[in-house]
Amino acid sequence: MPRYHYIAIAADGKKMKGAIAAETSYAARKQLRARSIHPTSVSEVGLSSERKAAFFSILSRGGRGQLIDFTKQMATLLNSGIKLTEALSVLMLQVSDVRFKNALTDIRDRVVTGESFTDALGDYGDYFDVIYVSMIRVGEVTGTLAGSFSIIGNFMEKRQRVESKVKTAMVYPVILIMFCLAAIIILTTAVIPKIGEQIRSTGRELPWITRQLMNVSYVLKSAWVLVVIAVIIGIVWGLRWFFKTERGAYLRDKFLLSLPMFGPLIKQRVVARFASTLSTLLGSGLSMAESLRVVAEVTGNVLMRRAVQQSRERILAGADIATPLRDSGVIDPAIAHMVAVGEKSGELEMMLKNISENLESSTDIVIERLGAAVEPLIIVIMAAVIGVIAYATILPILEVSSGKF
Repeated sequence: MPRYHYIAIAADGKKMKGAIAAETSYAARKQLRARSIHPTSVSEVGLSSERKAAFFSILSRGGRGQLIDFTKQMATLLNSGIKLTEALSVLMLQVSDVRFKNALTDIRDRVVTGESFTDALGDYGDYFDVIYVSMIRVGEVTGTLAGSFSIIGNFMEKRQRVESKVKTAMVYPVILIMFCLAAIIILTTAVIPKIGEQIRSTGRELPWITRQLMNVSYVLKSAWVLVVIAVIIGIVWGLRWFFKTERGAYLRDKFLLSLPMFGPLIKQRVVARFASTLSTLLGSGLSMAESLRVVAEVTGNVLMRRAVQQSRERILAGADIATPLRDSGVIDPAIAHMVAVGEKSGELEMMLKNISENLESSTDIVIERLGAAVEPLIIVIMAAVIGVIAYATILPILEVSSGKF
């Protein structure tokens, strides 16, 4: 949605500046007038400004980290007795990302005019997701806004740590593969063709393996490689479009969960995310039905989302939530039984928290073991490929020097 900078006159006659998100400049002016603010100037934020802001925010600190810092600082300020509008004004001065700063400015201005803080946050879904907004709504209604910010901050920080572990485990294999592929391409396209042409210029025949690598080199340096790249890009684009559909997303998630090595790891992450999110939402004071609605939107797995939606329907009908979870095929029967026990005993929140912690601990162990197994395997495969290329490069030289031609 486009953003507009505005200069306006507030209801008390004071001049004010800020930013607002709207479909058109007319819609922006209409929103301002609805808040008893009379705009004198409304101008759209240029794309260049937005891109510069995004570029510098990437250089400084990631969006997730910035949001976590904002959330935890809000909790600290509100716990200190500072008013919401004053806390927003203080944190606006510390934000380096221009786009996020404009969002906070608009949110602060709307709260000042009496609009709900939750409604203002909901208009900035790029920063505040449905979990964030739902938990803030509970805090705003119950008067425990500082506690809600504290819970959200801890929840986001914990999720970031889990995601960072997975990303960190992937860094070394990815870098290793990139360097090996670069070495393979250089040897195949630059080294082998020169050696092959020099030997062919003498009228001698190249070894079979060298001839095959030279054929690969010709393909890589010809226009056919562009055709191959275009086909690959087309396939990737088509798959991305298909996976955005309900059917495609279902087939993708079902396939991922059925993978022999990575399927159990993905399943554990999905269930841990479900348990952690639901436990946090219930702990913030959200009702079971509303918590399940929010979890269904952010679960990230179609099979789990359908199971959660069925559980919500059963809750509204007065039944239990464990049966649909057990029938989904994502949650193991033992975990579904633990959920049922927690539901019957009234300790569902604590049970979900324990499930989440146990699964995350188990996931860490699986990731470490996979990393320990995958890294040597990649090294062996890449070493074998580079060894074959090196052999094909040296073999004709050795045969020439030994006089076998």
